Amino acid sequence: MKLSSIWSLFIAAILFAAVSVLSAAQPLKVLMITGGCCHDYENQKKILSEGISARGNVTFDIVHEGPGPSDKAARDHMISVYHNKDWAKGYDLILHNECFGNVTNVAFVEGITAAHKAGVPAVMLHCSSHSYRNAATEEWRQCVGITSVKHEKRRDLVIKTIKGDHPVMKGFPETWDNPDDELYMNVKVWPNTVPLAQAYGQDSKKDHVVIWVTTYGKAKVFSTTLGHQNATMSSPVYLDLVTRGLLWACNKLNDDGTPKKGYEAVKR
Repeated sequence: MKLSSIWSLFIAAILFAAVSVLSAAQPLKVLMITGGCCHDYENQKKILSEGISARGNVTFDIVHEGPGPSDKAARDHMISVYHNKDWAKGYDLILHNECFGNVTNVAFVEGITAAHKAGVPAVMLHCSSHSYRNAATEEWRQCVGITSVKHEKRRDLVIKTIKGDHPVMKGFPETWDNPDDELYMNVKVWPNTVPLAQAYGQDSKKDHVVIWVTTYGKAKVFSTTLGHQNATMSSPVYLDLVTRGLLWACNKLNDDGTPKKGYEAVKR
C-alpha cells in the first residue's frame, strides 16, 4: 500500500474518532439523596446507582446522611445539603430515596421543593412519599404527586399496569408479582398526576396507585412507592422501570421506552 494511502486512512480514522467524541452525549449528572428510617440505604444506594448506570448514560453523586435505620432519630434528620439555597445546582436530576417523616420545618421542606418547582426534575422512590409528611405544607406532597401517610402490612403485591402506552411503562409487564413489599395508601392523587400502575390493598379493600408521573412547577417527576426490600430494587423489572422514569423526567426517553441517542448505557 502506498504511503499516501496509509496516510489517508490514518487521517480518516482520526476524523472518525473526533466526530464520535464530539457527538457523544454527556452523561446525565444525578444527585441521589438517601438515608433515614427503616430501610437498607447502605445497600440500596449501590443497587440503584449501579443498576441505573448499567441501563443509561447516567452518573451519580450520592449524599447519604442520618442515624442508622433502626434509630428513631433518623426520622428527624435534616439533610445538610438542603440548607444550601443552591443545593441542586449543576445536576440534571435529583433521585430521592429517603425516609424522614418527622421533619416539620416548613421553610426547610419548601427549600427542597423550590429547586424542583424551578425546573430540576426528580425521581421519588418508596419512603420519599412519606418523607416530610408531618410538615404543615403541601409543597412536598404536590411535588411527589400523591399524599400518603401510612402503608399496609408488608405482603406480596400484584402490580397491574393501567397505562401501558406511556413511554415509562413500555416493557413493564401487564401484571407483575412483587413479593414482600409495602403498599402505600393514597390519601390524595394530585391533579397533575398521571397514574401508571396500581395494586389492590387487602387491608383497605381498594386499589392504590403505586407508579405515576407528574409535573411540579417546571419539573417533570417520576415516582413509585414500590421498593421497601432490596430484592424489589434489585429486580431487573424495577431497575428498568426506574431508569425509564429517570430518562423520561429528563426528556431523554423515546416514545417506545428506549433511551434517546447518546443516553444508552455506556461502558466506563
